[in-house]
Amino acid sequence: MAAPEPQTLDRRALNRALMARQLLMERSPLTAVEAVEHLVGLQAQAPDPPYIGLWTRLAGFTIEELAATVRVRQVVRIVLMRGTIHLVSARDCLRLRPVLRESLERSLISTFGRKLAGADLDAVSALGRKLVEHEPLTLGALGSALAGRWPGHDAFALANAVRNRVPLIQVPPRGLWGESGQARHTTAESWLGAAAEPAADPAALVERYLAAFGPATVKDMQTWSGMTRLAAVVRQLGSRLQVFRDEQGQQLYDLPGAPRPPGDTPVPVRFLPEFDNILLSHADRSRILTEEQRRLVFTRNGIIRSTFLVDGFVHGLWRIERERDAARLVVRPWSPLGRGARTELTAEGARLLSFAAAGCTRTEVAIEPSVRAYRCPDQPSTRPVWAPSRRRWTRG
Repeated sequence: MAAPEPQTLDRRALNRALMARQLLMERSPLTAVEAVEHLVGLQAQAPDPPYIGLWTRLAGFTIEELAATVRVRQVVRIVLMRGTIHLVSARDCLRLRPVLRESLERSLISTFGRKLAGADLDAVSALGRKLVEHEPLTLGALGSALAGRWPGHDAFALANAVRNRVPLIQVPPRGLWGESGQARHTTAESWLGAAAEPAADPAALVERYLAAFGPATVKDMQTWSGMTRLAAVVRQLGSRLQVFRDEQGQQLYDLPGAPRPPGDTPVPVRFLPEFDNILLSHADRSRILTEEQRRLVFTRNGIIRSTFLVDGFVHGLWRIERERDAARLVVRPWSPLGRGARTELTAEGARLLSFAAAGCTRTEVAIEPSVRAYRCPDQPSTRPVWAPSRRRWTRG
């Protein structure tokens, strides 16, 4: 008897599954550390976005809750998935880094291979480890010290060789809300007083990814992690995964017991910070934004802009403008908003300001007129153009 055809999940069904697993259907009672582990880390090129990412997902979350975990070394900032800085729990730092070792070393060679040609990378790594364990260093200082030993090589490439081959974490005050200054690094082992786990299990990582981002294709898994050859890992998991298809016929994998709410399940408006992983963790991002929108959110210099969701889909951008004791949240929708959505955005925006601009005595939520050149899912396509001299989007 032939096996039944996999169920097809449309875009709204995939969206609702993502919303539920990303703790965006309703604010979760999880602690900050529990949420960071459930989400398999928060992308954290800048210090503040993880705080807003947790505020939008957790009930009663405060800045000090996360800041305290950074100070007492319960969470750390380290290069992990996709070779980018993530805020992860101390436990995940020690168990994820070995799984990602090969992909990080491959990324190093693809980016800096020519500049590192002829250098003994084992020796570079050993000296780099010794230097940062003696005293936390910026990448600039580390590179300068290494260039003294390998004078024919680029200092920045040498520093990145250490960062990709040795688990370097960024020490506080980096990672604290509102703090500035260059990141200084030491090894995870010396900072946490524990060694990385010897067993690297990519199957466990795939299952955790699906719990936070599934259902997903193998290509999605690889996009999120930066790893390759995950099809073999999926085959290894076998019956532990449930199989679906998307509307294009691509095979999706998922955990059998994971939440998959109906596509018409209501979702509240949500404000997402810069670099939120929800926008970075699938090869096919149509479950949350269109390709046109992706080009508006992802800048050429690597910034992932702050966005907001209406009905679970990216609907525009936001920013906070501050001047002395005043803060203004500017919401820029890409298509017209209904009265209910405007009311909800205004209320949620006021809550965001009370969190992110708590010291300001004057606050305002300003929803700008929609720019019809943008589109959200299921709306006709038009092509927006950025007009630098006018500082706004216009029709192409």
